[in-house]
Amino acid sequence: MKTKVQILREAKNLTQAELAEKSGLSLRTVQRMEAGNIPKGFTLRALADSLDTHARNLVADMDKEDFIERAKYINTSTLFSLFIPFGNLIFPTILTLRSSDEKAKTIGKDLITLQIIYTFILGILLIACPFIQKAFSIRFPLFVPVLVTMKCLNMLMILKNGAGLNRNKRLSIKLKTSIL
Repeated sequence: MKTKVQILREAKNLTQAELAEKSGLSLRTVQRMEAGNIPKGFTLRALADSLDTHARNLVADMDKEDFIERAKYINTSTLFSLFIPFGNLIFPTILTLRSSDEKAKTIGKDLITLQIIYTFILGILLIACPFIQKAFSIRFPLFVPVLVTMKCLNMLMILKNGAGLNRNKRLSIKLKTSIL
């Protein structure tokens, strides 16, 4: 995907070397900016002046991709439930609250809502397991297959949402209404 720097450079029919010369930056710096690095300070002003645009236009384009990366971190953080009880709620909540981007917060809230429902269903099933086990005289601990199945289901949801964020920049699995 082309960055705003590359799009503006090509619109002005400049090569990377010509933009580097015009802006007073090194060719390597221009290449890094076109690779997706976010320009700051002098580099940002020099590129904006050379491309006859406002600095915020260069950064705004890159921030759009930044919220997807943040959303991916939030989604991946739900895997902490494999190691820490309620980790699928604690870590995504912290990352969502610390996010400054509203789009990332919205995706984070959708993920947390999904994890709350998952955790609630898992809790009900684990509470019901001993009663079902006793009622049907099952000698094998019933909670083990239930727990493994639910953890696998959660991992599939996380992977599917991760793939959706990569492909479509949105969640593949989410509820129609958020409880947050």
